[in-house]
Amino acid sequence: MKLNTIFATTALVLSLGSIANAEEIKIGDLTIEHPAIRATVPNAKVAGGFMIIKNTGTKADRLIGGNAAFSGKVEIHKMGVTDGIMKMRKLGDGLEIPAGGSVQLKPGSFHIMFMKLKEQMKAGEKRKAIVEFKNAGKVEVEFEVETIAATIKHGKMGKMDHSKMKKMKMQSD
Repeated sequence: MKLNTIFATTALVLSLGSIANAEEIKIGDLTIEHPAIRATVPNAKVAGGFMIIKNTGTKADRLIGGNAAFSGKVEIHKMGVTDGIMKMRKLGDGLEIPAGGSVQLKPGSFHIMFMKLKEQMKAGEKRKAIVEFKNAGKVEVEFEVETIAATIKHGKMGKMDHSKMKKMKMQSD
């Protein structure tokens, strides 16, 4: 009887470990963790994509773009506040992932911008997209669509003071 209990417990622990790793994608020296897209309202034209990218290699790589069936265009963007004005701009050369380092794509900072959405992103759904790196190449990523509160929690953006922002401005490189 004890052997059956040990076996059942071991099987449960192993299955929980595989669930935890389901959000981790490996491509060469890069690891993508917790890919998420922010849920949208009906008829929204854009959605933000977030994740953590770790580079265990000895050479830097760059996140340069991607594509998705649910989106007409995918770009890498940076958002920040300058002189009280929130500015978002496309990173024409992509986003460097430093050797031996990591970059977090999160609300209010670096992110993937899914543009010309063809349908609403609903919390709880999963959406596949291709993200492309200069060296590592293309990889299919399954994004979890999350509520605004969940993406803020994962991005730890809670300290941003929106009251000092005058307006938002889009820029292109």
